[in-house]
Amino acid sequence: MPHKKYRAFYENVDRQSVYTPEKLPETHGAYKSVLSFIDRYNLSKKKVLEVGAAKGLFQDLVDDYVGLDIAESLKTHFHKPYVCLLDDGIYPFKDNTFDAAWTWKVFEHIPDIDTALKELCRVVRPGGYVLFSPAWQCRPWAAEGYPVRPYSNFGLSGKLIKASIPLRNSLAWRLSWILPKRIVRHIFHCAGYRLRKFPTKQLKPNYVDFWMSDSDAVHSIDPHDAILWFQENGFKCINRPCHLRALTVRTGDLIFRKSG
Repeated sequence: MPHKKYRAFYENVDRQSVYTPEKLPETHGAYKSVLSFIDRYNLSKKKVLEVGAAKGLFQDLVDDYVGLDIAESLKTHFHKPYVCLLDDGIYPFKDNTFDAAWTWKVFEHIPDIDTALKELCRVVRPGGYVLFSPAWQCRPWAAEGYPVRPYSNFGLSGKLIKASIPLRNSLAWRLSWILPKRIVRHIFHCAGYRLRKFPTKQLKPNYVDFWMSDSDAVHSIDPHDAILWFQENGFKCINRPCHLRALTVRTGDLIFRKSG
């Protein structure tokens, strides 16, 4: 259930201009990904859901479009259907409603990510497609803006955290703990073990100061975990189909097709 601060944060009209300053779809960071997704799977005439639709910049890329987001105030930007998500997190659509869905840099911000993922899977029809592209591996130091604030803003512990960021961001450092975790998780997956909940690293979001991108992130999501979770829930990862490609995924879009 969304916290009051969570909903109020995204209802703030002034703050929305910080999140989605783009006025044309071509200037949005997801434009090429979404357009390629639509073209590759012939979705222009299909019924499509956008989860985390914001100001609906992509609503005219397909004919039959529905936007879904958390803020009622966003509705003024839409001339196609827009649905504001209720507090129970349940999508107000019947099973197998949509031929496809896309979502870009959204799920890392959703407190009840398990419900949101299950709902996304539920409303896509068998044979339908999902473009799933959160901001992967959000960093815990983003909430307080350590990379963008000067050292003078912090005490000794804060200065040490800021100084450690280049090392902790390095590929060698991250591989030292991410790869072993992935290998273990992959072995369990291949052995038939299934997760009850979607695995994420919980973060403390900042709903007061928006220092930088992902200051408000609630989860740090590993794309490898996402691949395995969708596979365990009846989807096939089209663009990372083999074990090695799943184990070595770093960033980028994931495209899934629902079985059946």
